[in-house]
Amino acid sequence: MGEAERETRRLIEIMARLRDPEGGCPWDLEQDFRSIAPYTIEEAYEVADAIDRQDWEGLQGELGDLLLQAVYHARLAEEAGLFDFAAVARSVADKMIARHPHVFGDVGIRTAEQQTAAWEARKAEERQGRTLDGVALALPALQRAAKLQARAARVGFDWPDAGAVLAKIAEEAREVAEAEGPEAREEEIGDLLFAMANLARHLGVEPETALRRACAKFERRFAAVEDELARRGRSPAQSDLAEMDAIWNELRAAERVSRQGAAES
Repeated sequence: MGEAERETRRLIEIMARLRDPEGGCPWDLEQDFRSIAPYTIEEAYEVADAIDRQDWEGLQGELGDLLLQAVYHARLAEEAGLFDFAAVARSVADKMIARHPHVFGDVGIRTAEQQTAAWEARKAEERQGRTLDGVALALPALQRAAKLQARAARVGFDWPDAGAVLAKIAEEAREVAEAEGPEAREEEIGDLLFAMANLARHLGVEPETALRRACAKFERRFAAVEDELARRGRSPAQSDLAEMDAIWNELRAAERVSRQGAAES
């Protein structure tokens, strides 16, 4: 048994001990699939965040936390007589072999594009249902929108290019401006966001990642605005929009210069 197998077995045994009705952890014993699911989602985002920040040391820990979630759910399933961790690993291994016949079989695939087409065809065969079946409801809304649109596009229900999507976005923006009442505004803003996700897909951008990075940029810049105001002896509450906006624009300009310098070096 190799080190990876030993440590995986050790982790499985630790989880079994935590869930032991006699001497286990009271908190762990109270949990079920539903209560653990939000932690699973959170850990997946923390993995993505570590990758965005290129925090490779932190990534090791975050991947461990995510692995723990898989072990936790598998333990709950084993206790319920559903399946165990070995079945989970076997299932995904079998699926990877089935979906890569060009690696584990004799199918000839030469390019990434051919592989993507073959992969999607195989998944469609496995689903054997409606086109949009199986897109998880728990996904973040922007990510789910892009997945729904990609599924529909596979059967030809799609805008021809990004230009057509931009025209749709302009139309949706007008409808937001014309909407009256909270329910109508909510619906129209939803349509606008859905169209934005579609544009991201056409441009090869993952919308959830793009928005997450935009949030991080906003946090960074606003913190810099606060720092500059503190240097001037004031807080945001003691400032006004004109002053903060001017500082913001100075920061944006400085970032552009910095990026240009890095690109030229």
